[in-house]
This record gives sequence, structure tokens and C-alpha cells, in this order.
Amino acid sequence: MTGNPKSFEGFCPKFSKTLGASGLAVVLTPGLAFACALPPSVILTLPTGHYITAAALTVALTALMGVAAHRLPMMEPRLVRERRLLLPGTLVSYLSFLIFLALVFVGLYGERDPMHNLMTLVFWTGVWIVVPLGSMLLGNLWRPLNPWAGPVRIARTLLGRTGGIGLERLGHWPAVAGYAGFVWFQMVSLYPDDPAVLAQVAVAYWGVIFVLAVLEGEDWLSQGEFLTVLFGFIAKVAPIWHETAGKRARLMRGWPGTQVLSMPPLSPSAVVFVSLALAALTFDGLAETFWWQALIGENPLEPTGRSAVMWENTGGLLAVWVLTLGLILGSIILGRRIGGGFQTGPVMLSFLAIAAGYHAAHYLVMLLTAGQYTLAALNDPLMTGDSWLGLPPFFVSFGFLTDPRVMPVIYGLQFAAILGAHLLAVLLGLKLAGQGARPLAHLPMTLLMVGYTVLGLWLLSTARSG
Repeated sequence: MTGNPKSFEGFCPKFSKTLGASGLAVVLTPGLAFACALPPSVILTLPTGHYITAAALTVALTALMGVAAHRLPMMEPRLVRERRLLLPGTLVSYLSFLIFLALVFVGLYGERDPMHNLMTLVFWTGVWIVVPLGSMLLGNLWRPLNPWAGPVRIARTLLGRTGGIGLERLGHWPAVAGYAGFVWFQMVSLYPDDPAVLAQVAVAYWGVIFVLAVLEGEDWLSQGEFLTVLFGFIAKVAPIWHETAGKRARLMRGWPGTQVLSMPPLSPSAVVFVSLALAALTFDGLAETFWWQALIGENPLEPTGRSAVMWENTGGLLAVWVLTLGLILGSIILGRRIGGGFQTGPVMLSFLAIAAGYHAAHYLVMLLTAGQYTLAALNDPLMTGDSWLGLPPFFVSFGFLTDPRVMPVIYGLQFAAILGAHLLAVLLGLKLAGQGARPLAHLPMTLLMVGYTVLGLWLLSTARSG
């Protein structure tokens, strides 16, 4: 098993022969890869070359038109309705904590098969996919559901603590460290899907964050706990969201990304965090490609397993992170030098749209596959033939992944997510660059956006090992 529950994947003979002759040839002639379009778990020919070309041209033309016209859509929040909070935030968070403890118990003492254990399924499918996807549409769903806020508030009240210990001076660096460790656990470590291992790691991490939050205060979670930071950033692209003040909640609406424009500029540590979010998704897609397997000396048709490539994948993950951060900062700095404006903190906010879009596209197939296992396990958690959710008996099926009518639709949704994210990022970049930025200042960032669009769609469509 890999870090995410995925089924085995096929291969393209034409591509594999080309790769066997020379891995470098694939880099220099990407059209060879497009000849064998392979979304996760399926062999299927799709016109990905046309999609990628259209995406690159659309991003470039949108940026050029936006700069030339100086007429961009107004992005202002609008109130839909206001009401009282239905449940206190402390209660919801505490209930979430109790559910977390139940999942840890199931992970430690339940079925060791990750496809039937709720610890693995609820975390990788529910927390890691459903919550952020929902947050992209409906606002920050993690804020009331996080399992720390309620227990921390109760503990600080019982202990009489009102101050902190100065952790806020560290900015987002604790979240960067936590996220880096999580990414390594997910993509490189040997047993990220083992329910017992996942439960042990999760409860240890919860305990560390709980102690730090009790010492510093509940508000520290929004800059020091990586899930809270990541899901909070992703939720900023939502067209609908809630704002709470005391016991009142306001339902707001606006253009996707409207909330981003009201955010303060990102600090250096937050910039590094966002670059890690982008790099993690990029490397997760890259690590299973035939190109990467050839680069590290692996036979993509007979993978030796994670233990044999831990150092290579660790180095690759770090290299992609450094390269991502370097390219983004380099584009911003070059744009500022040749055209003025373009301060790093404000412009970097536009990449929140890309992080959201890539998360949605990258995990769509996993949601459709592992999500079936999750529903089945929730419907019959004790494996006794019961139906707790009232669902009729059903069998998990991946047949749709070989259906030539379904897979173009799935790839089309992934294509739309990535392209839409980049278009939104261009729009936000134009608004955040500052009035002092001349049109030429946008050129380096536009070129980077075009290249990142092509890379993202290539990673979704190229052949992969199992």
C-alpha cells in the first residue's frame, strides 16, 4: 500500500519501451508521454496534449488581457443571512475529539486491513479529502471540527491560564515542521496506511499540539497546527463562507477568492508553508511516474517497494520543495525588478488558489475509489452484515475506471480544477501585485503559471507504476 489507498495501475507499452531506451528522451519530448494518457488506475487514451496546450494558452491570454484592459471583476463579500450559532464551538470540537479517540481505539485494536479499518479510511478519505473539498465550496469546515479547540479551551479554563509562552513569535514555523513531517510520513515512510501505526502517530501528534496550545492559547492553532493552517488557507477560495462573532454567524458569498484579497500579506514562514503545500502535491504525483522511477534506477513495471527508495524519495521531496520555493520567489523578485510592485507577501496569496485546485484534482480519483470502502465500513463497522447508515448491501467496484465514457469526464473535472485554479491565481495576482506594477512585471509570474499548469496536467495523465 502507498500513502493513499489506490488500486494498482497499468502501463503503456509504447511509453515503457521509450523509457527503457532513455528516460531523458521523455523529458525532452513530452509528446511521447501524452501518447499514453493514464489517469490513476486506468489505461485510456485521452487528448491530453490538446488539453495542456489549451490550458497554457488560456492562462497566458487571461493574464495578458487582464494587464492590458485594467478592468477586472469586482470581488467584494456580500451578506446572505445572519443567525444565532446552533451549537457552541467548544461542544462541537469536544465531540470531534471524542470521535478521534474512538478512531484511535479502532486503529489500535480493530481490523488491520486498511481498507476495512475506520481509522485509516476516515482520516485519509474524510479528513484529508472530504473536509478540504467541502471547505473549498462552503468555507472552513475544519474550524468547528478540529479536535483541539474544545479540549484546549476546557483545559485552560480549569488551569486558569490566560497568557502564553511566546510561541506566536515563531510564526508558522511549527506548522511548517509538522506539515513536512506529515508529508514525509504520507509519501516516504513504510506504513502510512497501517491503522495501528497511523493511530499511534495521530495520538502522539495530537498530544504535542494539545500541550503547546494549552500553554500558548487556542488562537495559536491557526498558525502552529498544520491541518488548521492548510485547511484555513484552502477555504479562502470558497464562494460561500461563514463568519462568526460571539454567538452570531453570518453567511457570506462572493467571487471565489474574495476572502484572499482581505488577508494580510503572508509572513516568510507562511510563504514557506504554501510552497510546501504545492511541492507535496507535485512530488506525490511525480514519485510514481515512469520518469521518476527511471531517474532513481527503478523498474517501473516491477517496483521494489518503499523501503528500497526511502532515501531517493526523501531527497526528491526536499528537492521539489526547494525548487518550488525558488521558482516562485524568483518570479516575484524578477517581476519586481523589471516592472515594480510585486511584493512577496501579497502576491504569494494568489498561490492559495493553486493549492486548493491541485488538492481537488489530485485526490478526486482516490475519493471515488477509497470513498467506497469508507462508506462500506461506516455502513457495517463491525463487519456483521448490519446497515448502520441504512444503505443496501453493495460491493466496492472500480469498473468505472476502465469505462471510456466515464474516464474522460473524470479527467475533464481534474482539468477544470487545475485550469480554474490557475485562472483564479492569475486574477488574484493581478489584484495583489499593487498599482505600481507595470504590465511587464507580470511576465515572469505568467510564464511560471503556464509551466505549472502544463506540469500539473501532465502529472495527472502520464503513465505511473503501481
